[in-house]
Formats: sequence, C-alpha cells, structure tokens
Amino acid sequence: MDVLDVARWQFGITTVYHFMMVPLTIGLGILLVVMHTMWVRTDNPEWLRMTRFWGRIYLINFVLGVATGLVQEFQFGLAWSEYSRFVGDVFGSLLALEALLAFFLESTFLGLWIFGWGRIPKKVHLAALWAAVIGSIVSAYFIIAANSWMQHPVGVVTDDATGRPQQVDFLAVLSNNTALAAFSHTIVGSLMVAAALLVGIGLWHLRKRRLAGLSPDDVDHAVWRRSVRIGGYASLIAFVLVAITGDYQAKLMYQQQPLKMSSAEALCETEAPAPFSVFAFGKVGSNECDDVHSWTVPALLSYLAHGDFETAVPGVNQLQEEYSAAYGATYPDDPSFGDKAGEPIDYTPLLAVTYWNFRLMIGMGMLSAGVAAYALWSTRRGRVPTSRIGVYGSLLAVGAPFVANAAGWIFTEMGRQPFVVYPNPDVPREDQVYFFTAQAVSPGVSAAEVWTSLITLTVVYGALAVVELWLIVNFVRRGVTTSDGAPTPGHTPDGDPDADVTPGSASTRRADDDDVLSFAY
Repeated sequence: MDVLDVARWQFGITTVYHFMMVPLTIGLGILLVVMHTMWVRTDNPEWLRMTRFWGRIYLINFVLGVATGLVQEFQFGLAWSEYSRFVGDVFGSLLALEALLAFFLESTFLGLWIFGWGRIPKKVHLAALWAAVIGSIVSAYFIIAANSWMQHPVGVVTDDATGRPQQVDFLAVLSNNTALAAFSHTIVGSLMVAAALLVGIGLWHLRKRRLAGLSPDDVDHAVWRRSVRIGGYASLIAFVLVAITGDYQAKLMYQQQPLKMSSAEALCETEAPAPFSVFAFGKVGSNECDDVHSWTVPALLSYLAHGDFETAVPGVNQLQEEYSAAYGATYPDDPSFGDKAGEPIDYTPLLAVTYWNFRLMIGMGMLSAGVAAYALWSTRRGRVPTSRIGVYGSLLAVGAPFVANAAGWIFTEMGRQPFVVYPNPDVPREDQVYFFTAQAVSPGVSAAEVWTSLITLTVVYGALAVVELWLIVNFVRRGVTTSDGAPTPGHTPDGDPDADVTPGSASTRRADDDDVLSFAY
C-alpha cells in the first residue's frame, strides 16, 4: 500500500475507535443528569445509587474517550498536513471554540462534580453535572459542524492567492443544514447506545438476583428494575427519533451527495420510479455497479429520496459520467497528487462498503429497539425475566448500537470518496470549493513512517480497550455497592456543606473523606 492508503487506514482505525466512546459519553451523560436530578428532587435512595453506579461507567468512558481523542488532532498534522492547510481557515475557529469553550466547560464542571460530593450544596453539585453534560453536547456540535463542512462546504470563498477556502460567514458554517441533520441524528443515536447499556446490565443483575433468591423489595432490586425501564423507554423513543432524523439526513444526501446514496442502494441506472434494494449479490470486491444485482421493493427508493413514488433517482453510471465531466476524468498531472497524478478518477465510492454499512447501521438499530421492547415486556408489572437466551442476548445486544454508530460513520466518510471536501452542488461550478483525498496527505512522510505510527497507535488503542473493558466489567460485576447507598458526606440540600457530616473534627472528617473519588471505585 502507498502512503495515502496507509494514512487512510490509520485515520479510519483511530477515529472509529474514538467514536465508540463518544456516543456513550453523550448518551449516558443525558441519562445520568436525569438520575441525579431525580435524586435531588425526591431524595429517593434508588436515584442516588443509580447516579453513583452509572456515574462510574460514565467517568471511565469519558477519561479514555479524551485520551483517544487527542490523537485525532496530532495525526492531522502528521499524516494530513495538506488537508490541514486546506481546511485550516474554517477548522481553526471551530476547533478553538470546541477546545476553549465546550471542552473547558465539560472538563471543569465534571471535575467539580467528581470532587464536589459533600463539599458543595446539593443543587450546585447537580448544576455542575448539567454544565458538564451540556459541554459534551456543545463540543459534539462543533466537531460535527467541522465534519459537515467537509460534506457540504458553506460560508467560504476561494482565496485566489492560495487556492484555499477563506471563511467569510461563520454563522453559515455553524447553521449548515448538513450539520443540523447530522447533529440531531448523532445525539439520538448516542441515547440509544446508553439506553442499551442500561437494559443489558439491568436485566443481567435482575436475573442474577432472582436466581440467588434475593428479595425483590429492597433498594438494589429497584435500582436495576428502574434502570431497565428507563433504558427500554429511552431506547424506543430514541429509535423513533433516529428514524425521523435519518430520513431527513438521507433526503439531504440525495441532494448534496447523490453518488453516496445511489451507491448505498447499488442503483446502477437512473430509474423512475426507483426501487429500494433489500439484498444485493454479485462479484465480491468489484466496484463495477453492473456486477451487482439486487432483490428490490419497487418505487420505495423514490419515496425515501423525494417523498413520492414517481420521481427519478439518478443511477451510479449516470452520476459517474456527470462527475467526470465536471471535475475531470483523471487526476491533474501534478506532483501534489503523488502516485495518483494523471490516473483515472473513480467517483464511485466502494460499493460493498457503502451498501453493507448502510444496512448494518439500520439493522443494528432495529435489533437494539427490539431488545428494548423485549426488556419492557419481560419486566412488566414487576416481573423478572429468567430466560438465559433473553437476558444474555440482551447483554450481548449492548454492542448493537455501538456497531450501528460505527457503521453509520464509516458509511458517511467512505461514501464521499474520492473527495475529502465534497463540492457543494448549490454553488456554481466555478465557485465551488473541493479537495481530493489524494492531495490531502502529507508530502513529506513515507509509507514506513505512517506504518510505524499506525502499528504503534493500534497497539496502544488495543491496550486501552483492554483497560476500559476490564474496568467496566469489574464495576458491572460488583454492581451497586454499600457506599452507593451510604449518606453523602456533607449532604446539604440547602446550604452549609458540613451541616450533616458525621461527628468529629473538621480535620478528621477531611481525612476520612480524602478519598473523594470513593463513589467511583
């Protein structure tokens, strides 16, 4: 493989790995805020124990998510310097706001939440968690706005001196309709990830307690039952919202990146009405659309793309010709394109990748919603499921929305190839801003150097995955501990942080409470 291929593999591996943690942080943060708020409002010990148990999982995932996210920024400069120069004028403001405003808000108040147990008034402590979670969501918006600009560039003009985009309308970048669609889809998808975790782990603990003969009337039983019910309802609601936002996003893609969507449907020729492909078969690995055959549902694709059963949907072959006429049949014979210089351009993204990842995303989402429905049905009116297949299947299905999120990301990113910055069809051809992936890689790095960083990062990420899984599995097996239900040190709903601390001198109390992260152990 040449430098470009290795660099793309490196970016794909590190980004997919990082993106496994982001949805859980966002989704679990939202549910954690609900739990903590309910505890402050009701003083019910169930909510306190839920907040502390799920808070541990949230913190583990947050820390490792931050560690893996830092690599993204470094590899832009190491392997993608030309890309960084090209998008710098747009990305600079977005990434600066993400780091200085959103991440600062998120990390500062999360620290206050961790160390604030028993040290600050209860409502202020809750406000710290709200601020941290809001910071996570705002942070996600800035990142998605940057990614969406690459999918659909707005708010820029081309600098005649450098040939690079120059940002002229920051609000247009922030309010990009591609960003709004992707953000809403990502947030509800993240909620499905966290909800599946509550369902799977909650059912497993309920079954374990039932087989051990433990009482269904104590607080711990209520913790797991409430976790399952909240997770089940959250998952089903999020699934409906995922479908609505996904439909809007797909219609937008048909306007902005028609080749991506036609490839996702293996639609070779333009058809009116266009059928929806249920299953495709043909030559594995071939990127020739005519080698692929499908079982289809007549006219359904026209409805999904345009909202009616008649409008034509352009096929891959027609779009390939249109893109060749507009942007060239071959790469410019320029050294900046490396080995691709002068070579023919295939504007069709990898058919197998776009087609199957699109279906994997939808299929895993449906599976997760089905498990949520099973969890609600099996726990109705106080019932506890003991089916080994049902409970362990639900635990295994915790991974389904993770896979759906990763597949959706791969589909989105691979589907815009061979462009790294996709031309905006709403802009006249002569004013369009676009950038080929072939010219984005750093010219000064060798394949051996990128291989070295790829292998190193893969090994490090593998080690981090082992650490995270070990920590989470360990905490899940321990379940709700005694300390989760213990009175909160310095618990003061209305003011003085030390008002109801256990007797003893202030120094003794502080010494006893030095282990400020004890709730997270």
